[in-house]
Amino acid sequence: MPALLKDQMRKLVLVKFSLSRFSLSLSACACAAALLTACGGGGGDLAGADVSQAAGSPNIAAASEVNASSSGAIPQTAASGAAMTPFGQNASDYTLTFTEEFDSYNSSLWNDHIWYAGSNATKNFAVEDGKLKIWPQRDASGKFFDRTIDTDGKYYQQYGYFEMEAKLPKGKGTWPAFWLFNHIDERRPEMDVMEAYAGGDGWGYKDASGVAIPNTYSATVWVGDYEGHQAGFKMHKADVDLSADFHKYAVKWEPGKQTYYFDGKEVSTVNVSMTDPMYLMLDLWFGSASGTPDDSTPQGKGNSYEVNYVRAWQFK
Repeated sequence: MPALLKDQMRKLVLVKFSLSRFSLSLSACACAAALLTACGGGGGDLAGADVSQAAGSPNIAAASEVNASSSGAIPQTAASGAAMTPFGQNASDYTLTFTEEFDSYNSSLWNDHIWYAGSNATKNFAVEDGKLKIWPQRDASGKFFDRTIDTDGKYYQQYGYFEMEAKLPKGKGTWPAFWLFNHIDERRPEMDVMEAYAGGDGWGYKDASGVAIPNTYSATVWVGDYEGHQAGFKMHKADVDLSADFHKYAVKWEPGKQTYYFDGKEVSTVNVSMTDPMYLMLDLWFGSASGTPDDSTPQGKGNSYEVNYVRAWQFK
């Protein structure tokens, strides 16, 4: 959600402001209702809603501070790069530019905290069994805390196809996400490929033990030129337990258009110009539409946001 407002919100909650997706004061229109759902106002009955703004949104020039030189090389050597093609796409249209298979944690490529905050000393992430795992955990203060893994300052790309395969955590308050983002002066361009709020109304259900199970996620585009400028929002009800198995979440980012996919099937299209190179973000935060985590929220590695891989391609 828009970073400036999330900044204000998190500062009110013991300085844990979050930058890009959060609660907003909205007018009582359908678009605002959808935005409220994505930003923490609760799910309601918006499943399937698709709120888009036509291509008249402002065109944002690429910022000179962004060094996209790394986008020309694959940061991690692939054993078989030729076999890594975008799921459901025409392989001949793309060239692989980024692959992270999580054989190890590469600190030269990934940060373990967001740029405006330090790294929490409590360990709640690991790379093992060929996967990145981030799990709900209370820190020394007894509170659940956010964890962000991103390539800020290390890898950026403009346009292309971006794909993640992941299994989501369960539990009230959990808020896993995969997004493309940049912070350029006061602007916050952002494309949320996947955000899930297991504890929110309309975002999941409770199992026999009372644990919130995610079966719906959202894709959102924030233009980022001013607070709250949302270009598109879509809740996709997968009708399966997203914490039980791995699924593919992806976006095809073209000039003037972004198309979002779930397991290779198109779920949303937004027609807006997003021109800034962006970096990759994987995170497990808490709150917003998912509610406040509590004793019903499973802690520990067994309830991880598990990412099998993240890959990116450029158009030929």
